[in-house]
Amino acid sequence: MFPSLAHVAVTVTDLERSTQWYRALFGSDAVLDEDESISNFHHTVFALGGGQLFGLHTHPAGRGGSTFDETDTGLDHVAFACADRAELDSWVAKLDELGVEHGGVVDAHYGSGLSFRDPDNIALEFFAPPAG
Repeated sequence: MFPSLAHVAVTVTDLERSTQWYRALFGSDAVLDEDESISNFHHTVFALGGGQLFGLHTHPAGRGGSTFDETDTGLDHVAFACADRAELDSWVAKLDELGVEHGGVVDAHYGSGLSFRDPDNIALEFFAPPAG
């Protein structure tokens, strides 16, 4: 059996802004916030359910200033698992409460998704399997 994902890390342009944004989204504080001396980057890490981690990275040698574009080679989006469409509806309310723009719940034969973006335009989604 192929192992599940342990963590996802995204590179951000403004660590303080992104940390505040993700703190509000996750409803929790980061569990780690430090410089990584071996690879020379800074990371802030949030613990999510099921032992998964979500990290924010900044790299001093990075290009800086550019925003995410899923049409470039690399990451397309990150999806968070929801049990069902009702849970997606609750996330619509939460995103609205946080003032986060989103595309509303979109239903397809393979499941339902709620797409939105972080301050660096990184594509995020809540996803639920099809009903029944």
